[in-house]
Order: sequence, then C-alpha cells, then structure tokens
Amino acid sequence: MSDAALLPASVAIAGGEFVMGNDAGRKDEQPAHRVRIRPFRAAVAPVTNREYARFLEATGHEPPPFLADERFNDPACPVVGVSWFDAVAYCDWLAATTGVGWRLPTEAEREFAARGGLSGADWPWGTARDGHPSYAAIAAMDRPHVPAAGCANAFGLRCTAENVHEWCSDWYDPAYYREGVADDPTGPAVGQRKVSRGGSWRHAEKFTRVSARASLVPGFRYNDFGFRVYADA
Repeated sequence: MSDAALLPASVAIAGGEFVMGNDAGRKDEQPAHRVRIRPFRAAVAPVTNREYARFLEATGHEPPPFLADERFNDPACPVVGVSWFDAVAYCDWLAATTGVGWRLPTEAEREFAARGGLSGADWPWGTARDGHPSYAAIAAMDRPHVPAAGCANAFGLRCTAENVHEWCSDWYDPAYYREGVADDPTGPAVGQRKVSRGGSWRHAEKFTRVSARASLVPGFRYNDFGFRVYADA
C-alpha cells in the first residue's frame, strides 16, 4: 500500500474566533470565553478499525482488547479500546509514514471543529438534541456505527457529538477555563487525566453537547473511546 493511500479523508478548517465553553453548562465548561484558533485540518471521521489495522500490521503495536467482539470489529467503524498513548503512537506512525504532521487535536480545536461554524448552538446540527437526522436509530444502538454522511456537520465532519469519545492532546483541569485561556490554548502543563470530547454509544444518552468536557486516565482502554487525527494547516 502506498503512503498516499494511508492519508485519511480530511477537510481544511480556516480557524477563527469562537466562544468556547458554556455558562449554562457544567462548572468545568464555565466561564464561556472567546478563543482564537489557527487554521488546521481534521479527519472527516474517527480512525476506523481498517485504518488502525494497517498501523498494527506495520508496527506490531499491541492491538485493542475488544477486536474479538463482533460489536467492535467492523472494519468501517471507529476503532475502540485505544488508550491515549495508543492514539499518540498511531499519530506518530501516520505522520512518519505520510509526511503529514498528524496529531491529536487540542481541546479548543476539537470544540471549534465540532461546532461546524454554528454559534450559540449546543449541537453540531442546531439547538435540539433530537434534530440529528438519525437520532432514533443511533439512540437505539449497542455499539459504534459507521460514520455516515448524514452525521456530518457544516464542516463535513462526521459524528462530532455521537458514536465514540475522542481523545484530545490536553491534560484535563476542571478549573482551566477560570484561569484565563490564551489563544490557541493547549491545556495545563501537567495533569492526571487527558481530555476527551464527543458522545458515546455506551451511554444512556448517546449525544453530547459540543461544549461538554470529559476526561480519562491516559492509559485506560474503554470500548467507547476512539480518536480522530488532526494536523496543522
């Protein structure tokens, strides 16, 4: 397989200024604050089992623990059971193989991308949770689903508020927003948990607001945690 064939489908996002966080959300989303983001690229969908298998074959990296379960091994579905360290190793391999600096997103980039250019909306598709075109079908699922065109926001990014949690590069601090966040923030210098964003097939409520924050110890591997690759523009 050529290096070019490994390049994920991605979109260029111009960057700009947006209001990050939500004063009506949980405490760790407050205060809402203006942030300016530089241009970047984001993969259209989370990394799939098919894409991750190429990395495993090329590197001998330890595979995720859920691949024997038919709910989690569809080649076209997001790979799950990937720790933060696994995701970083994949990004490093993909960057070295393709010559493009693929990486995990900052938390700010992830929120900007998930919003799809909408201002003042809780969801990538607008102000109502059930406004997603496949809301009922996704709400009934007991596993990840293939990211479809109908799940895309206005940037063309699929499943930014549903499907699997996605790792970010930042350390998590529930009080980080209250400390005064600069443009292009990269999170605290140290921490114990890494930020994740997006919804989860495993939760009772499978759709998550674009400003909602979550976190996990970076070495953990859960069957609703995956990732998406980003790069500088």
